[in-house]
Amino acid sequence: MSSPLKVALLGCGTVGSAVLRLLDELADDLAARIGRPVEVAGIAVRRPAHHPDVPAHLLTTDGEALVSRDDVDLVVEVIGGIEPARTLILAAFKAGKSVVSANKALLADDGVALHAAAAEAGVDLYYEAAVAGAIPLLRPLRESLAGDQLRRVVGIVNGTTNYILSRMAETGAGFAEALAEATELGYAEADPTADVEGFDAAAKAAILASLAFHTPVTAADVHREGISAVSATDVARAAEIGCTVKLLAICERVGNGWDSPTRPDTVSVRVHPAMIPTTHPLASVGGAFNAVFVEAEAAGQLMFYGQGAGGEPTASAVLGDLVAVARNRLAGAAGQSTTGYANLAVRPMAETPTRYHVSLDVADKPGVLATVAHEFAAHDVSISTVRQDGRGDEATLVIVTHS
Repeated sequence: MSSPLKVALLGCGTVGSAVLRLLDELADDLAARIGRPVEVAGIAVRRPAHHPDVPAHLLTTDGEALVSRDDVDLVVEVIGGIEPARTLILAAFKAGKSVVSANKALLADDGVALHAAAAEAGVDLYYEAAVAGAIPLLRPLRESLAGDQLRRVVGIVNGTTNYILSRMAETGAGFAEALAEATELGYAEADPTADVEGFDAAAKAAILASLAFHTPVTAADVHREGISAVSATDVARAAEIGCTVKLLAICERVGNGWDSPTRPDTVSVRVHPAMIPTTHPLASVGGAFNAVFVEAEAAGQLMFYGQGAGGEPTASAVLGDLVAVARNRLAGAAGQSTTGYANLAVRPMAETPTRYHVSLDVADKPGVLATVAHEFAAHDVSISTVRQDGRGDEATLVIVTHS
């Protein structure tokens, strides 16, 4: 317990300010857990005047100079976005500093290059906070389940969309009405595009798939559909067949079938609204909470649940990584990095087997069902269930297919 470890903090917004406060409040506990005190050496921000509660001597606009300082031991990046975060992280690696990041967009876009740069420099890159906030998820995938074969990772990884869909199911509201409520309560940003169109969830899905299947996956590889086209009618019809609608990140290791046993498996990664049975553990996850369901060969089914966003939950994950990389630094070694040895191909959505829910507005007259069934059969699509609801001269035909 001698000289302190010095931390450079990049960004001091909602998450950064929570990290700064917890570093102060938990100083004694962190020192005991790490074996050395931890101090903030400096904080890089764009506009120092916007942070009157932060000691002025810690603030700087020159992030690159901060991470390169000789007295800095570790770097915490909570800026978000691609640049200048990527440049600053690479500068930190070049200067021999380990990095803790919460930057899902950057890791989903350029994770392979960042991991390679960290490995070359012999330092750590940890990012538990990048997916599902405070939920311990990435480290179990990377370490606890490293001796198992993961088959499937399915999760609700965006709290905003889960709140919206939960309210639509509970109140019968339409998408626009539920989004307005989420915005008023602070669950949705002024521009909710990244959330409601699935970009946020797609970035997290890419990170999850990369870790789970030891295969480089980027956000561009992820099939993405948002929830803006989900209607109150869709939600009501799901309830009628014992299901609920959730925006899911679905990462699967897909076999090529009995007819091609020598071909390697592929990876399917997609984000879209899905109907799941109300008996499934993910169906009961309401509000702005996150949950991830993991299926492994030996471990079986596992579920991780908790708050997936917000300053304090995310800061909790950041500090957990900070303790880990600090211990590694004191031990003189880097921790276990992600591996991409499997390098499986990412299967296009058009070639990915899944079940579909098809809703058709049709004329309510004899022969319609037979005509529709004939078209499905002509395209070799097997039907699991059919439901028809009449409304005078019109009807709604709901068809659920087999995979």
